[in-house]
Amino acid sequence: MSVPVSPTAAGLWRRSRAAVLVGLLVVVTAVVGALIAGGEKPGHYLDPADTSLGGAKALARLLAAQGVRVDRVDSVAVAESLGREGERVLLVAAPWSGGFDEAERLAAIPGDRVVVGEQPYFDVLAPDIVAEEKVRLRSREPDCDLPAARVAGSAFLGGRTFEAGGTSCYDGSLMVSGTVTAVGSGEFMTNQRLAEDGNAALALHLLGARKAVTWLVPAPVPPGGEPVAGPGGRTIEELLPDNVPWAVLMAAVAVLLTAFWQARRLGPVVAERLPVVVRAAETVEGRGRLYNARRARLQAAEALRGGALDRLVPRLGLGSGAGANEVVAALAVRTGQDPGRLAAVLYGPPPSGDAELVALAGYLDEIERQVREH
Repeated sequence: MSVPVSPTAAGLWRRSRAAVLVGLLVVVTAVVGALIAGGEKPGHYLDPADTSLGGAKALARLLAAQGVRVDRVDSVAVAESLGREGERVLLVAAPWSGGFDEAERLAAIPGDRVVVGEQPYFDVLAPDIVAEEKVRLRSREPDCDLPAARVAGSAFLGGRTFEAGGTSCYDGSLMVSGTVTAVGSGEFMTNQRLAEDGNAALALHLLGARKAVTWLVPAPVPPGGEPVAGPGGRTIEELLPDNVPWAVLMAAVAVLLTAFWQARRLGPVVAERLPVVVRAAETVEGRGRLYNARRARLQAAEALRGGALDRLVPRLGLGSGAGANEVVAALAVRTGQDPGRLAAVLYGPPPSGDAELVALAGYLDEIERQVREH
């Protein structure tokens, strides 16, 4: 004999079934995520074992496919022991936190050395190369005779620029002096940028010239100081179970799904008029006052020049990867102005005072006006 379900029980099931479905979805997602993860822990910026956008596992796999052995190390002692094998490239990629003595030991390791970005004791790691000002990251042309740069073509470079008696490429953001190569930024080596332009070709030619690469990454350091070691010399991060990050992620997913479920019950979002309309001119003026209060003339000049170049390059019929020489030459033809003055305005040193900054802004406006009229 069938027993009818009471209206109260039926209503309770209708109200709770959404929560039950969300719970089941969270459980299934957690199980699938744990199976996919396989216990692998996240890495760090320019880490050859990291698969995130900022990591460099894709580059490490390309090197391995070409027969180049990649040894990931996080200590100077291991790098020294590998350096005695010979025929290796020492890569100091991510910002390294070693001391002066360790920097001297790294500099004494024989073989080629590639130093990426802003590193502590850069003058020790690259004694014949001088670090100069910063430039923004963008696609740049090599404009040099370095074989690796000629083969790669345009690459996503910028950051720190350098000066030395060696070979300068990509507007000074790549410098080769003897057996030392300095690169202003390692963004072109990351998983996110490796497939763009000639980034992969440039990275492979810089690191694949030898049979092996000693890839130095920083040791895990907590915000308070030295790595905290637990039983057996392992750090706290190594003692944590591998599934802890996934448990936190699944909890976040559950919270988001619950919020989405509850938000649907509240009905559609009601559009309201803003009490105040902020004009674009006021926003620009406010940002200018912030620059002035911080005396950030360098940042203000970079913003003015970057914005002007973004508007001028398409009007001149040039591509996004056009170099400084191409832009200056095209502007000189279009406006009839002196190329040297144009180069100083668009790519010169930052203004030393407010008057020079105002003059720079006015001259950039004048250049844009002449390009629009011609």
